Amino acid sequence: MYEYAIAWEWLTFAIRWLHVVTAVAWIGSSFYFIALDLGLTKRPGMPEGVYGEEWQVHGGGFYHVQKYLVAPASMPKHLTWFKWESYFTWMSGFAMLCVVYYGGADLFLIDRSVLDITPWQAIGLSMASLAVGWICYDLLCKSPIGKSTWGLMILLYILLVIMAWGYTQVFTGRAAFLHLGAFTATIMTANVFFIIMPNQRVVVADLIAGRKPDPKYGMIAKQRSLHNNYLTLPVVFFMLSNHYPLAFATAYNWIIAALVFLMGVSIRHWFNTGHARKGKPIWTWMITTVIFIIIMWLSTVQKPSDGEHVSLSPMQTQFLADAHFTKARDIVEARCSMCHAQEPSWQGLTFPPKNVKFETDNEIAAHAHEIYIQAGRTHAMPPGNVTNVTPQERAVLVAWYESTINNLNAPKGANP
Repeated sequence: MYEYAIAWEWLTFAIRWLHVVTAVAWIGSSFYFIALDLGLTKRPGMPEGVYGEEWQVHGGGFYHVQKYLVAPASMPKHLTWFKWESYFTWMSGFAMLCVVYYGGADLFLIDRSVLDITPWQAIGLSMASLAVGWICYDLLCKSPIGKSTWGLMILLYILLVIMAWGYTQVFTGRAAFLHLGAFTATIMTANVFFIIMPNQRVVVADLIAGRKPDPKYGMIAKQRSLHNNYLTLPVVFFMLSNHYPLAFATAYNWIIAALVFLMGVSIRHWFNTGHARKGKPIWTWMITTVIFIIIMWLSTVQKPSDGEHVSLSPMQTQFLADAHFTKARDIVEARCSMCHAQEPSWQGLTFPPKNVKFETDNEIAAHAHEIYIQAGRTHAMPPGNVTNVTPQERAVLVAWYESTINNLNAPKGANP
């Protein structure tokens, strides 16, 4: 049964790889078309209905691209749709959410010092927040304020800041940042699925029927595409943040999250302005740098230690009770605790890696799976084996985990 842990790790890796591949495809095509749209130029004698054109060179050839603001006079024979990149990015991301955070809710999703809830309650709140977020955003876009680009962007920013604070009041800091990324990505993919693609289908249907398409559908789709453009970089930040506790495990993590959205806007504004051939606004990088310095300063304010007690699930309790635990604990304390502590003693570390601490028996038992994979079955930890963990010590860690799993799966009443 303990081989299930190995299979689960590979499943997680496969889904993560798929998520990265699809995200690269989606972000790449999105950024390309934004740059193309902003770089369009007009010239005399263009075909009727053409808004602008662009000449590009790539891969040893020249490309001549023209954009019809509404639609061409007739339906093209070959029409490429861009949608599955977005859909598969969201689906693979949600699969990762299920595998990592829902499957490991006791460890990765719930922080009982923040809010003492059951795994099913946490999972329910997680799913509900993603759905409610899209509904609130969509209603804002369709309200009278939706006619004001900047007014709508400000309200959207306020919504995101509220969610940043709310997530940190419910989940672990790591899960809060991940959920903020998922919340934003859900809005982006829902824009494609519920607004952009249906609007394009209406235009195509009108062309097939010989009707002149209504330009409002293109305008609505372009507004949602603009939102997606400015939200992309913050989503990437939040997806990467789980490796950096200085971002998610500090006293002002929700403020850091709010500032990340501003950095995303300022960076994208630089590229958008350049693609539109309107100059190079250096001030955007100055603002980004100042915001980043503020984030760095905020990350130095540590959460006060309240002696919080790590609650264990029934399965994790079995790791604590196993006969091999004492030896395993001594190894972890001797070889790992100098980094994985509230105040690491290893030079250069301010926070424990991924905010994982091994200062109490409960903390060690709670991370039995990670210890087994990273220090038992593989040599991933410690990096470069800097604390000289011996093969015999790794064998003890493996024996501890596998003994517990074997006992959990032994028939009741059997002598382990």
